[in-house]
Amino acid sequence: MKRIASIWLPQLAIERWAKSSDLSPDAPVVLTVEGAHGPVIHAVTQAAAERGARAGARLTDARALDPTLIAIPADPEGDTALVERLVKWVGRWSPLVEVDGDGFRLDLTGVAHLFGGEKRLVRDIRRGFARIGFTTRMAIAPTVAAAWALARFGPSLLEGEGGSSRGLRKGEGARPPFSPSRRSASLSRPLPQGERDSTAMLAPLPVSALRLDPETVRTLERLGLKTIGALIDVPRLALARRFRGAEDVVDALDRALGRKPEPLTAAPADPPPRALLKLEEPATHPEAASQALEQLIPALVRELERRRLGARRLSLTGYRVDGSVAVAAVATAISSREPNHLQRLLADKAAALNPEFGFDAFALQAEWTEGLGAAQESLVEEPSGERELARLVDRLTVKLGPRAVRRPQAEESHLPERASGWVAAINSSPSSLREGDRSKSGGALPRRAKLPHHPSDGSLPRASLTNNPQRLLDRPEAIDVIYATPEGMPRRFVWRRIVHDISRVEGPERIAPEWWRQPSSTRLRDYYRVEDAEGRRYWIYREGLFGDGRVNAPSWFIHGLFG
Repeated sequence: MKRIASIWLPQLAIERWAKSSDLSPDAPVVLTVEGAHGPVIHAVTQAAAERGARAGARLTDARALDPTLIAIPADPEGDTALVERLVKWVGRWSPLVEVDGDGFRLDLTGVAHLFGGEKRLVRDIRRGFARIGFTTRMAIAPTVAAAWALARFGPSLLEGEGGSSRGLRKGEGARPPFSPSRRSASLSRPLPQGERDSTAMLAPLPVSALRLDPETVRTLERLGLKTIGALIDVPRLALARRFRGAEDVVDALDRALGRKPEPLTAAPADPPPRALLKLEEPATHPEAASQALEQLIPALVRELERRRLGARRLSLTGYRVDGSVAVAAVATAISSREPNHLQRLLADKAAALNPEFGFDAFALQAEWTEGLGAAQESLVEEPSGERELARLVDRLTVKLGPRAVRRPQAEESHLPERASGWVAAINSSPSSLREGDRSKSGGALPRRAKLPHHPSDGSLPRASLTNNPQRLLDRPEAIDVIYATPEGMPRRFVWRRIVHDISRVEGPERIAPEWWRQPSSTRLRDYYRVEDAEGRRYWIYREGLFGDGRVNAPSWFIHGLFG
């Protein structure tokens, strides 16, 4: 079941103002914004509310009741910026957080148990906001719309939950000012778990809790439909006949009750590290990008150091005066923020950017970053072999291209031709550059079984041949076995029209077909390590067995050569 939390900061404007104000918290202060007919009150302190001031009223009307009101311009943009800055901080309670006006909505599905349950999570969120000086009202429900409505119009979720005595901001369904307690609060009402619970808790709330526009709310109230419960009882067809905006009302009701989905979207991630250089005059000379790079790299490195990041992929973008762009991109094998190395990688590509009608701006951006803390390589600052190897890979890749600089990589397969492959070295981890990759499952490469070898002259087994050949053929080549013992041991074979008499043989080593990726008609293989009379060693195998029920007889192939 989905669990959505809505966190509302009902006194955001006043509490943010109070943090930077020298006025007494008991001063009758109102924050105002410009309206069509003069200043309009945006938020009020507790003292101003007690003197009759309310959010949404004109300042002249409020001062007619109390001329001592102190009017201060509000800063809605600053309030919005603060909420957006808090998104990452709120992410401590959920990986999916979204700004919701003067609050947040969080997807708590599968999260609450990490905090000891929803009740403890609610208390933890309230204490967290109280520590940074903000009052919260919150609700948890199966839908976004229900959580929003309950947080702003429902009864308090926690005993003592509400706003500080400093004031109240204008908001949908804002309650009279309340006095929060910073003590550990207990839940004063249950948390809705399904549509039935949501319906029961939403029923007494006003229809404005459905986030309808004011005109629709007034129309519903004129029709006598003042609560969500009254709206639920009206048949949809009758609702559609009675007024024009019924479709929006039905959609809002369905979202609140979970009959229509309303997904959350993740908050935007931090923008990638970026350095920007604007030119006073368009630059048309070929060295423009290279000269810009000399200023951009130090600026980008400072930003990377501030965030404790290293770059894995960089892009230099030149913005031309005609609206087109030119881009040069490089990648690194390991994260780096060393200015000289990054300059060396980008220098040639920057010089190749064509200014055409002229560049008027440049941007250097780290498209892909990884964490990179501060580290000293050695007392005498001698680079480690691992880092030097990565730098070499970077330089070769820039010169030759990623397809020309590759390394072997182990794959999860028992078949020799699939057990390894080639990947671009630039995409490798530092350890894989030095030692070669482990299997994707995290373990070592599969070990082959050690089977006894059988000399053809009947003598005792000698030391085992090397398990794997030094050279593996790209494709197994068919061979003709002229003679084999009843046990299946090869004694002579023809390869490329040359007869080879076998003096030593070791095996078999059986490899079954990979049934999950090969057709059922694929036959198993028996591998042998053999040595001919001239001392040359081969890796051959028989595909299939006699009497295995297949129509065709087993086939023989050579797959590799030993040194």
